[in-house]
Amino acid sequence: MPPSSNVTVRGLEVDDETRCAHYASERDVVALRFGCCEAFYPCFQCHDAVADHDPEPWPLERFDEPAVYCGACDSTVTASAYLEAENVCPECDAEFNPGCRDHYDRYFERPPGGFDALTGPDADIDC
Repeated sequence: MPPSSNVTVRGLEVDDETRCAHYASERDVVALRFGCCEAFYPCFQCHDAVADHDPEPWPLERFDEPAVYCGACDSTVTASAYLEAENVCPECDAEFNPGCRDHYDRYFERPPGGFDALTGPDADIDC
């Protein structure tokens, strides 16, 4: 089921705030845009289940374009803004699952210096 905006989120059992069959905690309210198809998915497992091609992360040269959708406030944000936001939506402050950090390389091309160069080394990871 797609969210309320004009953004379509593909995947398995997607609710109105982008939770899916794989990740359904209160903080799982993010969909990420893949570089291969420019489509939004709640997680890499949804992409694997629904897409007919291999996943490619969002390219580094496009980090200033909308690549993340917040299901809590119906906003899209750039990859840079998402990665720098410390696990909260930069638009509405909804909490995002910090465990997603474990999968950044599946969603975003690795920046020089790694993701910690953008986000810091804190690790409240529970995924």
